[in-house]
Amino acid sequence: MINITTSLKPSSRIRRRQALALVLLVVCGVINYLDRATLAVANEYIRADLGLSLGQMGLLLSAFSWSYALCQLPVGALVDRIGPRWLLGIGLVVWSVAQAAGGLASTFGWFVIARIALGIGEAPQFPSAARVVSNWFPIRARGTPTGIFNSASPLGVALAPLCLPPLIAATSWHWAFFVTGAMGLMAAVIWLTLYRDPVHQQMSAEECAYLEVAESRDAAPKAASTSWLALFRYRTTWGMMLGFFGSVYLNWVYLTWLPGYLRTERHMAFAHVGIAAAIPFMCGFAGALIAGWASDRVARRAASPLLGRRNAVVVSTLGMVAFTIPAALVESNVVAVACISIVIFLANASSACAWSLATVAAPPSRIASLGALQNFGGFLGGALAPVLTGYIAQSWSFVPALLTGAGIAFLGAVSYRYLVVRPIPEL
Repeated sequence: MINITTSLKPSSRIRRRQALALVLLVVCGVINYLDRATLAVANEYIRADLGLSLGQMGLLLSAFSWSYALCQLPVGALVDRIGPRWLLGIGLVVWSVAQAAGGLASTFGWFVIARIALGIGEAPQFPSAARVVSNWFPIRARGTPTGIFNSASPLGVALAPLCLPPLIAATSWHWAFFVTGAMGLMAAVIWLTLYRDPVHQQMSAEECAYLEVAESRDAAPKAASTSWLALFRYRTTWGMMLGFFGSVYLNWVYLTWLPGYLRTERHMAFAHVGIAAAIPFMCGFAGALIAGWASDRVARRAASPLLGRRNAVVVSTLGMVAFTIPAALVESNVVAVACISIVIFLANASSACAWSLATVAAPPSRIASLGALQNFGGFLGGALAPVLTGYIAQSWSFVPALLTGAGIAFLGAVSYRYLVVRPIPEL
């Protein structure tokens, strides 16, 4: 199988479709994370305007993650059954309206509702992306496209502190939500107009042969008769959920609190925070791209694609732990930002490898379902991180908050290593 897969090359039409799909996924993903990061960037303005404590801001920052995590349970199965085009298109509309509604918030409760709706709308983004990659790419070449679509998340977060503060300064924090919401609605129209899944009847024999080899594990019908709940019977599922919990927890400590941490704990001037907060996430952008490319090469040389991609996740997550410790303890702001940049680089490398792991660990008809379950576990961590971080920082400081995140990420790496040992068979 390996020799056949590597000997076949996609036609120019397939390559164009692959490229178009990845460009659209990156655009949607950047907007997705711009919307998530808007609250973190406008943190101080919103706290002052609404009179919120650090603990309340932690709850507000986590409201998105709770609904996002819970919606992962059904959304993966829906993507596998209905397809990524309509699920992501509908999600774009819902989350963009919710984002704009956040700009109208005048009370803590209203803002919480808007963030919950944002989580519901954004839930299809990454399960849909995993399904798109499995539809269009060979099994041993899915790391690179997975890294590309995952690179949208740190890129969006990096752009947020660069682009949004001037808009907020010129208008108000409300307009940051209105503008990003409008961008999402435009992206929804473009996605629904341009994206299509492969249709074998409209392809040449060579194109069908390439896709049939690429989808050799995907030969089973998408709508399998066995419920996706059967995935919970396998330790691989639990290992991926627990492992991603640890990785995403630590990532979301930085994603939701980095600007506030730099201002509150390290006393950086607001003018410098935007650049200092953007640098780590630009490193994360590079981390996702490099990890996707590297994981394909590791997978080709590993005993199995699953073990190669799993080991890449474990190493990346342990690296996050190792560099968070000095980030929390050093006095130099420059050294701290450098360590945080390495952590975010590795966090996005870990995420890219984890999503590519889902495409080889899942049964053929349940790729989006398993990816969504892994994401569900991850965003339980993402929901807990801002709340626990806020209360620890409020009670003591950000130092024990960061060290707590490192400990949780370490347990996540252990879960991947010892529970994810073989692919899940077709249900």
